[in-house]
Amino acid sequence: MTESYGPSTSCAWQDEWAALPLAERVAKMARQGVQYLTLDRQRVADPATMQDVPADGDTIGELLLRSNTLMKGYLKNPTATDESFAGGWFHTGDLAVMHPDFYVEVKDRSKDIIISGGENISSIEVEDVLYRHPQIMEAAVVAKPDDKWGETPCAFVTLKPGAGDVAASDIIAWCRANLAHFKVPKSVVFGPLPKTSTGKIQKFVLRERAKDAG
Repeated sequence: MTESYGPSTSCAWQDEWAALPLAERVAKMARQGVQYLTLDRQRVADPATMQDVPADGDTIGELLLRSNTLMKGYLKNPTATDESFAGGWFHTGDLAVMHPDFYVEVKDRSKDIIISGGENISSIEVEDVLYRHPQIMEAAVVAKPDDKWGETPCAFVTLKPGAGDVAASDIIAWCRANLAHFKVPKSVVFGPLPKTSTGKIQKFVLRERAKDAG
């Protein structure tokens, strides 16, 4: 299987990856990759300054695209069109990093990023750790307002059938062992996750619930 990003990028296989340990090979193959020939260019840049972020695999910016295969704009909505194509680039709304080999990796949607004490926390990164927990079936992470830090991660999890007794402290300890401490959820809520008719988790509902989470 090959990761891709719609009709714009694909994680092109490199033969030298075959010799890598499985975990490293999977990490490289999970990236969204390099642009298709039909795309003029892709960039990861600071949306405010329009300057490219360093290709260090760590600095987060917005994924910007330019191509004659992109849409011309939003129907009868020039304001939205102007915002989406500010600076002559299509602003995807996806936050990503550029790796040293110039493969792009999407980290989060801009509306889902958690800013805690001035640090950006990818909800996807925290969710990936939660999904590796042997007793968790589903997980979603959203921002919870915090008087001290501005926002902190709040995890909503659904346990697997027969998971037994699992406490919030168990989930937090698991995350602490696998994440930088500032990325660890401060709150954990157990139960089914709200979804659309197509099965997509409704994070806007969870954001409202997070405001009341302990």
